[in-house]
Amino acid sequence: MPPKSDAVVVGAGIAGIMTALHLQRKGVSVTVIDRWEPGHPRASSSDHNRIFRSIHGKDEFYTRWVREARLRWMELQEEMGCTLYEECGALVLAGEGHSAWEDATIPTFERLGIPHFIFGVDELKVRFPQFSCDKVAYGLFEPEAGMVMSHRAVVETAKLFQREGGTILRGNVQCDEAERLHLDGKPLKADVIVVSTGPWLGEMYRRTIRPISKVVRQNIIYTSTPQADTSYDAYKMPCWIDHGYGAYGIPSINGHGVKAAIAWTETIIDLDNDERVVDEATFNRTRQYLRHRLPGLVGQRAVDQKACQIAMTPDTHFILDWHPDHENVLLSGGCSGHLFKHGPVYGDFAAGVALREYGTADRFKIGDRGMLSAGESPSGR
Repeated sequence: MPPKSDAVVVGAGIAGIMTALHLQRKGVSVTVIDRWEPGHPRASSSDHNRIFRSIHGKDEFYTRWVREARLRWMELQEEMGCTLYEECGALVLAGEGHSAWEDATIPTFERLGIPHFIFGVDELKVRFPQFSCDKVAYGLFEPEAGMVMSHRAVVETAKLFQREGGTILRGNVQCDEAERLHLDGKPLKADVIVVSTGPWLGEMYRRTIRPISKVVRQNIIYTSTPQADTSYDAYKMPCWIDHGYGAYGIPSINGHGVKAAIAWTETIIDLDNDERVVDEATFNRTRQYLRHRLPGLVGQRAVDQKACQIAMTPDTHFILDWHPDHENVLLSGGCSGHLFKHGPVYGDFAAGVALREYGTADRFKIGDRGMLSAGESPSGR
């Protein structure tokens, strides 16, 4: 593809805006189109933060990507002059009888030389006294991990993209019955079109993507830290994953409170009609979890909430492949709850695929997909 070719990226979430930035930096004239502004609250990328961890079971592909992404997030924040990555560490609580993912991660870390520590329950209680260790077999701690400030990352990347000559437009891109793209009712034309509409990808491509993409609702509660207590702040407490309970969380940073989420993967969301507020059941589930795992937060009040969505593929691998009928349309998505942290690396890779510098990875191809075991799954789900 010649320099200065015409590229359109549909969707300004993390996958789309990072792809657009890297296409722009490869000498391509790029336009991003989204129905709303970057960072809008309907998007999967709209929450304050996301866990950043190399822990991916036995999967070396994503583990290596995260290690590279860590460096790139650091470089981007220097370039942008704002904090995008906070390295507070990540702790995985391996549940009794639910530790296949954690058990598979340890030899992967050892092969790749990734710093990590394995703590027994007694040591966990000393190092991380915030956590109750009931039904925990051991803790796997990754010090070179933490969180990405997700909303800020999307918004600031969009600004950087525009400063470097990129264009962002507001518009409604939809597919017809043949899955041809239209912008505001007119055919969308470009040398290459990358469609990165997150959970809407399956809504647009009902024949090609919907069979391998299930959109689930993810409700999140932020709970206040106790008065005059810094033990739940990010410089004293790590992010954590609690697979035995199906939960994860992030310590308080920038005054947001402690983030806790219960992964209820059967909760469906109507993308266009549901209100983006959590329900009473989420408050009850979250408070029940806090009593179980973070008893020091019992009685503290909820101070913020987020209701977003995750596009889950059966094997939790991403989607990055050419449309079978439209050779200039590259479909990008299937976050499966773990794409955001890969953002800079994913965007660079997707840009190379879009320009046909190389093919996509086999794991990202459109086709039949099946469930993976806990040890094989990169997300542990």
